[in-house]
Amino acid sequence: MRAYIDADVLIWHLRGEKKARDFLISLRNQDAYELYTGALQRAEVVFFMRPDEEEATGVFLSQFKTEPVDQKIIDAAGVLYRKWQPSHGIDVHDAILAATAIRTGGRIFTLNIKHYPMPEVNVHRAWE
Repeated sequence: MRAYIDADVLIWHLRGEKKARDFLISLRNQDAYELYTGALQRAEVVFFMRPDEEEATGVFLSQFKTEPVDQKIIDAAGVLYRKWQPSHGIDVHDAILAATAIRTGGRIFTLNIKHYPMPEVNVHRAWE
């Protein structure tokens, strides 16, 4: 199964959070999962890194496959966004990752469970 790692988990790891490192190592060592991130989650990390972080961030991100976003994912994400944004305040990034996970049968790991209120999304808290 694909394990989609949300941007918050990636960022905490890059900031040196031991819980993030331990979680990602544990997940990587489980045969049941392939490590992925969404295109926009990767963008959140890449766009905001500092020049002195480029090499280490690139090495870190090379451990994750990035699922491309296509028309079907965008269209499905638009449906999710219009349904859930008014009541739960989800953003475009969340809707696209949710649609990606639904389409590919993946599981999202995040610290922001509330960003994925959709019952059809397989979402789990990364750590407590």
